[in-house]
Amino acid sequence: MPPQIRDPRSPAVSAATEPCHPAAPQAAAPGSPPHWVRWLPVLLLLTDLLIEALFPQATAAGFLLTGLPVLVAFGFGPLPTALSGAGALGLQLLLAARVGHLYEHHHLWAYLSTALAGLAGVMLAVQRVRQARHLVLASTVSEALRRTVLHPVPEQVGELRTAGRYQAAQAEVAIGGDLYELCDTPFGTRVLLGDVRGSGLEAVRAAADLLGAFRATAHEVGQLVELAELLDRQVRRGAVESGDEELFVTAVLLEHRRGADRLDVVNRGHLDPVLLGRAGVRTVHCPQDLPLGLGHLRGRPAPAATGIPFAAGQTLLLHTDGVTEARDRDGRFYPLTARLATRYHHRPSVTPEQLVSFVTEDLVRHAGPARDDLALLALTPVR
Repeated sequence: MPPQIRDPRSPAVSAATEPCHPAAPQAAAPGSPPHWVRWLPVLLLLTDLLIEALFPQATAAGFLLTGLPVLVAFGFGPLPTALSGAGALGLQLLLAARVGHLYEHHHLWAYLSTALAGLAGVMLAVQRVRQARHLVLASTVSEALRRTVLHPVPEQVGELRTAGRYQAAQAEVAIGGDLYELCDTPFGTRVLLGDVRGSGLEAVRAAADLLGAFRATAHEVGQLVELAELLDRQVRRGAVESGDEELFVTAVLLEHRRGADRLDVVNRGHLDPVLLGRAGVRTVHCPQDLPLGLGHLRGRPAPAATGIPFAAGQTLLLHTDGVTEARDRDGRFYPLTARLATRYHHRPSVTPEQLVSFVTEDLVRHAGPARDDLALLALTPVR
């Protein structure tokens, strides 16, 4: 199966200013050390003073302070590191003078070791700060790329309320091969959710190309099946240009016309959507065609779009295999429909935001931290 993506809480975006809008994750700011690292110098200092107080004559406890500036360098910048080195050296002198060992030979070597450790700590702190800045810059560029490829999911597009999540298996990776997009077009609201086969930069490139093609053609092509065929040819061209004959994208395309109480669905080898409503939770089985990029192998006309009822009080969930293939410790897959049925059995309706929030949190309870990228998109009629 293909690879993937990611997305936390998405901000609202005006449909008037953003005709097409997909999902966007947030990356944690890199380069900041864990809080416990900053307490290590304090722990070392207290340990040294405690030993000195308990065994003033038997132990030269000041020797422990030699490592203080190195510990400080892991949690602080060059100036605090230099000050900690000077402070450690001064404290060693005071402790040695207190017991009359100020000029003893082994103490002199301890002073020299502390001075050298202080110098090494400053150099380490400079390098760590420089590396952290590079990480921040790389993260900023990655985030900018993600937001260029995947726009934030708005609260409403056309006559559909929407919510989405886009989550990467690796926190440092902002974007992968999962994708989705929503466009308010003259033909109604059109939705694309897909998963590129493969991973890495080639998958990102394929996802970006497909999203660009969808944004351009969704406003121009009247029939949903024809739109899918255009996207199929776009993926095929990308495969030929990259030399990857096995490149394809599983995808599902939806269309909701204004005032309609139904959705038209074209499924190109993707996982079936899940529909929630007063009648319960069920998987929407639609005729499946070959994934995008493989349509030339079909040898027959593309099947027509499938119409499904979609009225007020119903919510449709689209997802990638990062959801249903998440495993718990015993190797069991995440039972999406069963979990949704248990959660919403007695609730007549659920908002898109409630739905994607529940699935995202329940996945963590089931499988722990994500091992695969995943995309979620929930839709419900405004009326």
